[in-house]
Amino acid sequence: MSLSAAIRSAIDDPGWEVPEPTASDTGIRVLFDVGHPAQVHLFRNAIDVLEHAGHETFVASREKDITVDLLDAYEIAHLPLTTRGDSFPELLWELACRERRLLSVARQFKPDIVASRLSPAAAHVSRVVGCRNVVVSDTHIDSPVVRLLSQRLTLPFVDTVCAPADFDLPVLEQKRRALDFQELAYLHPEYFQPDPIALAEAGIDPGEPYFFVRLAGWDAYHDVGHKGLSPDAVRELVSFLSDHGTVYLSAEEELPTDLRDHRLPAPPQYVHDVLYYADLYVGDSGTMSTEAALLGTPAVRTNTLVGDNDENVFRKLEHRYGLLSSFADENEAVAEARRLVEAGIDENEWRRRRDRLVDEQPNVTERLVHVILEEVPPS
Repeated sequence: MSLSAAIRSAIDDPGWEVPEPTASDTGIRVLFDVGHPAQVHLFRNAIDVLEHAGHETFVASREKDITVDLLDAYEIAHLPLTTRGDSFPELLWELACRERRLLSVARQFKPDIVASRLSPAAAHVSRVVGCRNVVVSDTHIDSPVVRLLSQRLTLPFVDTVCAPADFDLPVLEQKRRALDFQELAYLHPEYFQPDPIALAEAGIDPGEPYFFVRLAGWDAYHDVGHKGLSPDAVRELVSFLSDHGTVYLSAEEELPTDLRDHRLPAPPQYVHDVLYYADLYVGDSGTMSTEAALLGTPAVRTNTLVGDNDENVFRKLEHRYGLLSSFADENEAVAEARRLVEAGIDENEWRRRRDRLVDEQPNVTERLVHVILEEVPPS
């Protein structure tokens, strides 16, 4: 049995064939470690740019939420290596399995670079096979113990870290590259154009008023001890917003029976089109709150992570650009949503704010590709 077949057999998934180097390869080989739906979006345009420049890419994926579905929808070559564990022992076992399987893929693919989020498996495998590890990071881990463990398992083996300029990471300055507003990697106007036809085919009329509510799962390691919107707050939101338009809910967990009629009908690859045309976004997801703001949609974010130690990206979106409002108290968030809707939302004003941000910020995909290629000698 071939190595790639053995890996696929081990995880019971047919996947894609892991490409092997050939004598005709003239570009570099970049292996992307992708374990979350947001990472698909973060890297997909960089993958496309690299491929069109003559480089070769491959993705080691993970069965978590809609990660694999998105990769398939974008026709990105990938191989699922592990399935997300539900308990701490299962997560540890998954990490051990992922390191072993990622090492097998890397030995076959022979990457020059492994690109990833902050990942122990990617960092360790890069060191073993002797290639660079380029990391993109912007997620604050609130628990000091979990933060220390994650950083000590990873940062000593990382070569380059792309992070917001003021993001606190114990890493040498020469290893850092500034990368703010990382969601612009896929929401910058150069890469994202909203598709009203796709929404119409999914049963959503972009010309009619509607509101989008997002509920995160709160089971990630960096969310330990925190929570987002309660079912009662969601019901209050839905009751009020339904008087002004259609309400669509997106949730990582199963929705309560009485809310299922509001489930978002659009496929996951169209979620940013949904966000773009929404009159208002309310949710407890940090990523999706940022995405809505970067698309010029009024965004209300609420979870117990909000506070004095809030990430600078959220503070800039709120205080510099006026695109986001954040609340630790869900009742205050519901009140803010009510205030915005009752006052009337000037779409042109919110688009103007978004345009100002885009004008002031760099093209994230271009910068990411530059970092990936920065130590590659000219051909």
